[in-house]
Amino acid sequence: MASKPKELLTELSHPGPHDVLRGDLALVGLPGVVFTPRAGLGLPAIAFGHGWLQPPGLYRDLLRHLASWGIVAAAPATQRGPLPSHRLFAADLLSTLDVVTGVRLGPNGISVDPDRLGLAGHSIGGGAAVLAAASTDGPDVRAVATFAAAQTLPPASDAAREISVPGLHLAAEDDLVAPAVGHAEAIAKAWAGPVQLRTVRKSSHLAVTESRHWSQLLLQGKPHRGTQRLVQALFTAFFLTHLTGTQKYRPLLEADFKKAAIDLDEQKTLV
Repeated sequence: MASKPKELLTELSHPGPHDVLRGDLALVGLPGVVFTPRAGLGLPAIAFGHGWLQPPGLYRDLLRHLASWGIVAAAPATQRGPLPSHRLFAADLLSTLDVVTGVRLGPNGISVDPDRLGLAGHSIGGGAAVLAAASTDGPDVRAVATFAAAQTLPPASDAAREISVPGLHLAAEDDLVAPAVGHAEAIAKAWAGPVQLRTVRKSSHLAVTESRHWSQLLLQGKPHRGTQRLVQALFTAFFLTHLTGTQKYRPLLEADFKKAAIDLDEQKTLV
């Protein structure tokens, strides 16, 4: 019997079956962190873009969560200054995918399948993930997920017109930094492929970050555990569905629930 969306949400809100290893991307030529399952060959992988002024360490629980469900999750620690280059950040995300695909990770020789790659990000990292997905210079990307995505230079909403792979965009209801209208909504409406836009209730721009940081003096919002658990579950369901081909978690992606209502759902070309 198929699981109900609420049961799947509960399941994916908890860590998965894999023990997790943490590594340093600097050891293979790029500053940042990578979380992997303890073992596995031909694994799916995502590169995650941090928000403006945010270090990758503020997303460690999200990255660890994805790894516990069998997804290699890496986050470059680049473009962290007050005037980041969004174009270069997008290139760094693609380089991160090249790195995790091109080397064996961990003591047991974990490997990544180059046909099972995704991108994700928060704030400008979400916008940079969109720019990266639209690029023709990097590895093929199969899925893109963002939280509180911010517009970039060049505009992420323009780049979205070139992206045919599935996209999941989560907007924060109380976001004063990157409000859905003009940011996540504009990106989702321009998306060329299958796309879903949800609004996470009682959530702010920094809700997905996981601990205190000095940038909270400059940016609206603060960490929110409920938002973090919801993002972990939805991102995990999304990437497992589109990077591994499993259909088990699709009912969760199709369900419209109060905490993350669906605002836009264009799935007619879903792969």
